[in-house]
Amino acid sequence: MVTPRSARAERVVTPTPALYPCTITHVRIAPLRYVLRHRTHLWLVDVDHPPELPRPLRALTRFDARDHFTGDEPGIRAGLDAFLAAHGVDLAGGPVLMLTQARVFGHVFNPLTVYWCHGPDGEPRCVVAEVHNTYGERHCYLLDTDADGRAGTDKEFYVSPFFPVDGHYRMRLPRPDERLDLTVHLDRAGGRPFTATVRGTRREATNGRLLRQALRRPWSTVAVSAAIRLHGIRLYLRGLPVRPRPDHRTGENNP
Repeated sequence: MVTPRSARAERVVTPTPALYPCTITHVRIAPLRYVLRHRTHLWLVDVDHPPELPRPLRALTRFDARDHFTGDEPGIRAGLDAFLAAHGVDLAGGPVLMLTQARVFGHVFNPLTVYWCHGPDGEPRCVVAEVHNTYGERHCYLLDTDADGRAGTDKEFYVSPFFPVDGHYRMRLPRPDERLDLTVHLDRAGGRPFTATVRGTRREATNGRLLRQALRRPWSTVAVSAAIRLHGIRLYLRGLPVRPRPDHRTGENNP
């Protein structure tokens, strides 16, 4: 069984680590309707106690600080703490759960990583949504969610070449339990042109299940970025205009 390193009982908010086989769906409504669906699996882990795998399986799962925030910090937790400090938030060492893709055979692409941040007493403090685009850029949103995991924030980051950097996100990001159920809406003047959902079911993160997932989808992270690019080509061929991409410093965290 996959186990967290040196996990202390008082820091555990919910049993981790866990695997969520899931379906990611993108629904584009305007200026034309288009649906993308992709199956993959996501990890829910305590950032302070990442999974410890047997040596033969380590190529299948790796959580690397280079893949998150500025990529310059010694660990994912350090990157998160630096981002929160820039926004005046101090978790005082409280536990953080991270939903993300892991590196598989050295490759990863994470369109969305979510961090559920808690104080030392285990009470929720905030949620951080880290968004990556296919140009190697990333941007983080600090969210003050309600009891149902709902929050709103202005769009500040270029994700799709077919949408400009404007509009408002309405997100529903409840902390996963037996079910994973996330929704992100993009609202722009005149309507809601885009919705993304992530739906999945919790599975115990055993070595056997991880191996089965790897055999079923050995290049799952490559497939995510490839699918996004392929569907982008199809949309371009259908006449959707490409919006210019503004400059954005990777890991930019504007308070």
